[in-house]
Amino acid sequence: MERIIEESGKELKHIKNMMERSSRFISLSGWSGVSAGICALIGAFFANNVLSSLALKRTPVPIYSSDIVALINNELFQIAAITFIAAFVTSFLFTWRRSKKTNTSLWGATSKRLFINVSVPLAVGGIFLLKLLEEGVIGYIAPGCLIFYGLALVNASKFTLGEVRYLGYLQLLLGTISLWFIGNGLIFWTIGFGILHIVYGIVMWYKYERN
Repeated sequence: MERIIEESGKELKHIKNMMERSSRFISLSGWSGVSAGICALIGAFFANNVLSSLALKRTPVPIYSSDIVALINNELFQIAAITFIAAFVTSFLFTWRRSKKTNTSLWGATSKRLFINVSVPLAVGGIFLLKLLEEGVIGYIAPGCLIFYGLALVNASKFTLGEVRYLGYLQLLLGTISLWFIGNGLIFWTIGFGILHIVYGIVMWYKYERN
């Protein structure tokens, strides 16, 4: 009797795990986090060089302009855009490769829900940050990036691996702390988008992909 109960418990646990896997997007690769973090570190390096050059020349940091041409020609904007594109492309490629290995659809019902839950906080945050730039309040851009990104991760974590939630909490914590260190935004940005992503990626690889 005890053996039957034990086997029934194992079967129920197996069914539960299968249901959780079917309702969560499990194809996120640890290498996606590592590659995104490396891209962020490289972008931060070039942004720091630009800011250092402006400081030496005693030139003010360029502010967002409603003129789209001026915005595109802004060197810091170009660095940010290239960094984002590089991080997105490399992350997508690693995720696509893992979806093939796990035989999981890259664009199914679960991944669509994940995309929506990530996109809403990021879209609202993007609009809010552009308004800050327009008003010249550049000191709060880095904290805002970390906070809205953290909200997006926490919001989307219920549709993917649970570790994403903890990465979101760390981003929220880091963004909140950086509110008291205005002027050091690039440092916090580098830690949040660079170092934390790399650490997260390594942990995810070790836990889910090592074998």
